Amino acid sequence: MIVSRFASLLQEQVRHEFTASQQYAALAVWFDSRDLPQMATRFYRQAVEERTHAMMMIRYMLDRDLHVEVPGVGDVRNDFTAVTEPVALALAQEEQVTRQIEALFRAAREDGDVLGEQFMLWFIKEQVEEVASMKTLLAIAERAGNDWFQIENYLARETVGDAGVDPSAPEAAGGAL
Repeated sequence: MIVSRFASLLQEQVRHEFTASQQYAALAVWFDSRDLPQMATRFYRQAVEERTHAMMMIRYMLDRDLHVEVPGVGDVRNDFTAVTEPVALALAQEEQVTRQIEALFRAAREDGDVLGEQFMLWFIKEQVEEVASMKTLLAIAERAGNDWFQIENYLARETVGDAGVDPSAPEAAGGAL
């Protein structure tokens, strides 16, 4: 069986998405352990969202009769000294995922896989929102300095990265959580 470059990269992306989910869970726990419930909630939600992205990719591969393996995850970071560190890590992670999604789109196009190309369009749109949301959150965290509760107040007022359910989102294997 010949595996396209797109299919191979998509299988790798499933691992990246599961790893991102675990990293976000670690960030949420860090915030939760410092009595920052708004930040914790934001990152717990983000952890579930990244897991859902992986499951969307799995559903797509199943629907296209592509080989699927559920991978392990990479290492996650758990130790931070300032509130800006985990948010900066989240932003860097989203920027990396954006590069990965762009590579997937290009691979689908180069492979002549129009279905794969179309599938990746939703993820491209999603990454624009994810990066913008994390940039905003990092700016707020930097302005807050050591007054971490200013970030909490901001998140309590605003809906940063909480647009709700997107009806155009691909189906997730097992359903979205």
